[in-house]
Amino acid sequence: METMNKTAPILEAVNLSKKYEDGMLALNNVSFEVKPGEIFSMLGGNGAGKTTTINIFLNLLEPTSGEAKINGIVTHESPLEAKKNVAFLSENVMLYPEFTALQNIDFFVKLGGKLNYTKSDYQKVLKRVGLQTEAHEKKLKGFSKGMRQKCGIAIAILKDAPAILLDEPTSGLDPKAGHEFVKLLADLRDEGKAILMSTHDIFRAKEISDYVGIMNKGSLVMKKSRAELQGENLEQLYVQFMAGYMDTVA
Repeated sequence: METMNKTAPILEAVNLSKKYEDGMLALNNVSFEVKPGEIFSMLGGNGAGKTTTINIFLNLLEPTSGEAKINGIVTHESPLEAKKNVAFLSENVMLYPEFTALQNIDFFVKLGGKLNYTKSDYQKVLKRVGLQTEAHEKKLKGFSKGMRQKCGIAIAILKDAPAILLDEPTSGLDPKAGHEFVKLLADLRDEGKAILMSTHDIFRAKEISDYVGIMNKGSLVMKKSRAELQGENLEQLYVQFMAGYMDTVA
């Protein structure tokens, strides 16, 4: 799919750095952008800076310097306005186990300020994300991780924000659930969403992403487009960058 290069980015990291009080540099001058209809995947080991980047976009952390913008809004300056423009799905979706799927959807969608949806709307979205009808009225305490992820992405869809942030969304999913999730991301991308995903899944990243970045020790050491990755061995590139054989941005 061709990306919409002439449109303004929805997600922007501008010279983003984060240094903690103990002197640890978690992010070092990271810059990238994600436009409508694009998926940008960040690869990297634990501590590479992927989750720190997402947390700054969500204003769970403030940058030491630089800024993160959502739809042109600087997240640490206007966090509430910025959050209206983004939906978030974490590796472990935090939903209420004693609520049914529909009750969870209703609670979190209304919490996000969307008051006009009906039960039928919820059911349509749950079916769209692949949650079988017989599970809609069941409590989440009996759900698999894949089923909980489907509820989480349903909530993100109903928020109808222009940007979606995903932190390790396919971790722990079986191959079928992982395939279904990636297909759904492709549909959301085709609807014009700007999607930023942190992942360890190199295969899925290459399959679905318009751009792939590799994070190492807080720096974005590589960023390549889908076209640039054609014919490349992404796994080999990842190993090279993470091993420190190459330390300049490609």
